[in-house]
Amino acid sequence: MMMVVLGTVLGIFVGALPGISGSTTIALMLPMTIAMGPIPAICFLGAIYCAANFGGSITAILVNAPGDPSASATALEGYKMAEKGQAGLALGMSAVSSAIGGIVSVIVLIFAAPMLARAAYSFGPPEYFALALFGLSMCAAIGGDSAAKNLIAAALGLLIATVGMDLTTGVERYAFGVMELSDGIGFVPVLIGLFAVGEMLDQAARRYGKAQIIFADAARVPGWAEMKKCMRSIWIGSGIGTFIGALPALGATTAALIGYNETRRWSKHKHEFGKGSIEGVAGPEAANNAAVGGSMVPTLALGIPGSATTAIILAGLIVQGIRPGPHLFTEQPTLLYAVFASMLAANIFYLVMGLSMARLFARISLIPPAFLWPAVFVLSVIGAYGPNQSLGDVYVMLAAGVVGFLFRRAGFSPAPLIMGLVLGGMVEETLKQSLIIFGDDAGSVLAGFLGRPIALVLFAVTAAGLLWPVAARLFRGRRAAQA
Repeated sequence: MMMVVLGTVLGIFVGALPGISGSTTIALMLPMTIAMGPIPAICFLGAIYCAANFGGSITAILVNAPGDPSASATALEGYKMAEKGQAGLALGMSAVSSAIGGIVSVIVLIFAAPMLARAAYSFGPPEYFALALFGLSMCAAIGGDSAAKNLIAAALGLLIATVGMDLTTGVERYAFGVMELSDGIGFVPVLIGLFAVGEMLDQAARRYGKAQIIFADAARVPGWAEMKKCMRSIWIGSGIGTFIGALPALGATTAALIGYNETRRWSKHKHEFGKGSIEGVAGPEAANNAAVGGSMVPTLALGIPGSATTAIILAGLIVQGIRPGPHLFTEQPTLLYAVFASMLAANIFYLVMGLSMARLFARISLIPPAFLWPAVFVLSVIGAYGPNQSLGDVYVMLAAGVVGFLFRRAGFSPAPLIMGLVLGGMVEETLKQSLIIFGDDAGSVLAGFLGRPIALVLFAVTAAGLLWPVAARLFRGRRAAQA
């Protein structure tokens, strides 16, 4: 519980800092969780994940600068409310709707994740290969808007995953005689470099303007009339966020934007949108926090990260020696109960903190960048060096930071690279194990996969996901030609 409280406070703190998202913080904190043990580590990281999404709404409402990308939709109406003198009400509704959305998604997680794990004893290397392949098939959609750029980033992640000694053949690949690379490139330095150092370099390349903050006396708990007005928006956002979060290719930002659009579509007060609608705060805030629990469903039940942040949490579980997937529910149920309980507790804690300390957290955005980012860099170096006490990991982190900076400048998202890095090793390992089970010739391999119903279903879903955009484009073109 202490780790949940610390994670919640830290999550709100960093969520209110424009430019430092929850994923960056989790990447920075990941090395520090290695010595904690699995349960305190996942409680700490999960609490940061839950609280950072809400923390981003504080500066989105008061400064019109979302502290977390998932709060970008909240700024559309929240800042308008603040300009009208309703900043306290906007902060209060943000806290309440965020907590409701988060609790709904955790309840869904409790019931949905075990259902996905009922096939635990049917999973073997072929099924895990099909799962990992399905996750990689989503790389074109996760992150940025350009499918080509996403695939390039994913290919780079797969290439990084092949560095080091092949455990099956004992052949060293892409190490170039560097001893530090013979064991492969670790998750932690790459993640810290991509997110923390990359963001630091990107922020350093910009000119900083002085933000004008609208201070609220205190966050105000919404009254019955306001809750009644927003309840439809909260449920719409919670449903959309949970569903989108459970899809391996999407995340809280997408959920918040879709939640805002659907809230506006189904609202009875459409004329208020664009002028400071309280429903426009409730809907996206419920959606982006519901996506947190939703994204944990594929992460825990299938071992496929539902977002960039859960990809880092997945790496943290792997570092702890835990392999997420269907077998997790039969082998380590205590860990899962800890995850469920910590996420529920985190949602309650940040509701209380958000209502009582919103004004205090808002002052975080006044920290001068000249003090903030050097501290982030020092923590990055410590985080990269700490797990293995290796300067080679620090060099990897710096190289990954340059890659992350170039990615941002060229419009690439780091999320597909993380997907490729996390799932690349799993694809290679499980495919080799499957080939050993089925035999060497193509006929035996084909017959082996055809005899695995779960793998066939996953292959079919993967193929449908890849072919559907092409089929939809052809269908639209045909209808346009007929018209």
